[in-house]
Amino acid sequence: MPPRPPTIIDVAERAGVSKSLVSMVMRDDPGVSDARRSAVLAAAAELGYRPNRAAAILAGTRTRTIGVVVDDFRNPWYVPLLNGIREALAPHGLRLTLADTRANAHLGSSPFDDLVSLRVDGVVLAAEGFPDLVVPPDTPVVVAGNRADVPGGLDVVTSDEATGARLATEHLLDLGHRHIVHVSGSGGPAAVRRDATVTRLVAAGTTPVVSGDGATSDTAGFDATRRALADHPETTAVFAANDLMAMGAIAAVHEAGLRVPEDVSVVGNDATPLAASPLLRLTTVDPHNDEVGRLAAARLVERIGAPEHAAPTRTLVPPSLVVRSTTAPPRH
Repeated sequence: MPPRPPTIIDVAERAGVSKSLVSMVMRDDPGVSDARRSAVLAAAAELGYRPNRAAAILAGTRTRTIGVVVDDFRNPWYVPLLNGIREALAPHGLRLTLADTRANAHLGSSPFDDLVSLRVDGVVLAAEGFPDLVVPPDTPVVVAGNRADVPGGLDVVTSDEATGARLATEHLLDLGHRHIVHVSGSGGPAAVRRDATVTRLVAAGTTPVVSGDGATSDTAGFDATRRALADHPETTAVFAANDLMAMGAIAAVHEAGLRVPEDVSVVGNDATPLAASPLLRLTTVDPHNDEVGRLAAARLVERIGAPEHAAPTRTLVPPSLVVRSTTAPPRH
């Protein structure tokens, strides 16, 4: 039989204070002295105690706030996702607060734990890097996107990344390209896209070329494409793991004295606002992250409203291909 979770009474006994004072500390009441606050927080940390969400609801102390953990505020992938989350939360009067895995990395703190300590009513986890994540039983969590290292047993809402990669690859094959480079990176979404791309190219009888396995930035896309063009000058098309890498790929093509799409076609992924700009007009896979955000937030609201245990769900959002001016049939 598993040990019972610590209660507010246990914290009070460990800290040598009253139950009501512990409650005041958990509500961040300014009337508590620094010394007593420190004693209570230390006792809570030692016991592994977290405020009970259901009790907070009954006491009318819900924060009506949803936390969202992201990898990097600079990544445009999050723009439609956050818009979708916001749209789904608005009818319920819920606000959202963001935590970036990089923002406080110098402090060694976990953005997930930071949000839980703020007593958010639930968390949308839209970031990598949580192999040892411990989810409190009273904090609903929904994962947005394909993540390689989050624990099982959580609801997941993601675009169908494998289908998206096949759409991009088949578009290039249908145009007549047979020398296709896939510019990839690390992380769950990139891994799914890479595997699906390689599988489709092998099925088409071509030899897959994959370049890059680290960052998914424009600089990484530039470096990976430059290496691929040097090693495989016969390349006529590049499918990048995301739009930022596709931007870098285009720069590398230009540096090589080649033109897009006349000499090398380029396809991105994520349908970011950058892809639609008149300057770029990038062919890209639209994962419909706005819908991913809406469905993830809606699922989280359901979990908050019905905290009893239920089997986790996995929801796939169908992607689509947006064809613009960076792809054309090969000239040779």
